[in-house]
Amino acid sequence: MKNFNPADNIQDLQYFGEFGGVNPSISDSSTYTFLSAKTMFDTFEGNMEGCYLYSRHSSPSNLYLDKALAAMEGTESANVSASGMGAITPTLLQLCGTGDHIVSSRTIYGGTYAFLKNFTPRLGIKTTFVDITKLDVVEAAITPETKVLYCETVSNPLLEVADIEGLSKIAKKHNLTLVVDNTFSPLSVSPARLGADIVIHSLTKYINGSSDTVGGVTCASQEFIDSLKNVNSGASMLLGPTMDSLRSASVMKNLRTLHIRMKQHSNNAMYLAERFEKDGLKTVYPGLESHPSHEIYKTMINPEYGFGGMMTLDVGTLAKANELMELMQAKNLGYLAVSLGFYKTLFSAPGTSTSSEIPMEEQIEMGLTDGLIRFSIGLDNDIKRTYQMMKACMIELNILTSESVLMV
Repeated sequence: MKNFNPADNIQDLQYFGEFGGVNPSISDSSTYTFLSAKTMFDTFEGNMEGCYLYSRHSSPSNLYLDKALAAMEGTESANVSASGMGAITPTLLQLCGTGDHIVSSRTIYGGTYAFLKNFTPRLGIKTTFVDITKLDVVEAAITPETKVLYCETVSNPLLEVADIEGLSKIAKKHNLTLVVDNTFSPLSVSPARLGADIVIHSLTKYINGSSDTVGGVTCASQEFIDSLKNVNSGASMLLGPTMDSLRSASVMKNLRTLHIRMKQHSNNAMYLAERFEKDGLKTVYPGLESHPSHEIYKTMINPEYGFGGMMTLDVGTLAKANELMELMQAKNLGYLAVSLGFYKTLFSAPGTSTSSEIPMEEQIEMGLTDGLIRFSIGLDNDIKRTYQMMKACMIELNILTSESVLMV
């Protein structure tokens, strides 16, 4: 991890606009002209660097963002897409075909779970879901047909931490591809530096940071990105989850402030997690010493960006969780909404929202209780004030029984 700072890699990229602008020009075109028919043919075949044919293949705006995100993750190349699922699904379909097998973490985003559990079996691809924190269980699930190990650096929504170095050793031993969704921990963790082969993000979340754009990216070797974009057999090329150039330019601008935002998200989340745990609430946050993977995660992170902005609290029942979220929204403490990475705190009960695709019996087995609230902690300037207001809400609803709000 030494001598690698992902934010510096982003900052060191310098693009000039068409007329000398400090932002790269936006290529607001779906198709591009040629002076010769041969150049068009060579571009279609992928043999003409710097020429553009059609924006589903590539566009200048998307390639600017590709390069920046590859620099951030320390990979050779990247390919942006129209959503996080638009990155995940082509990546896995490029790696697997009929008869192949995937070993996946059991606690992953509900959409990814549904894709692996319900959709890929139609194509003859099977998945075994395991406790990703137990390396012996992971290795025991591998079969001769296994092609991929799949996990999230910090899982959605239970905040389990994947030992990426340990998983990488298993993947290399069995000649598998390790795919890591790093959406919850950009800059904080650099999975490729820890041995991941492919790193995926939903750009919708922290990287864009303003909840106004949907996007995704696959960061990997040049060889793999070329295969995704191959005109004859590339899953991204043929399925068509192309990112719009205007959206790509918007994400590019917001990426420049990611390092500042991640520090504040992490600092605020750590402050709240420490205090709510001390108040006696069941609090899960990777920065807490009580987190089962705290020591492992400490060795994985780029320390200046902290342990991330995601935290969970278990308030006992779904009814109590809903009451608290509605009251916090009424008190302007955030929004009862899915997603994450916004400047305001977002909160939801994942069992009935982002993880609702997972059957109830499996939610119970993995420890996803109906009183669990997932928090994406915002960029609040005065986090002490936020804590006092949140605690007052909990006292009002008898979640906490203190007689008065402690002034910190």
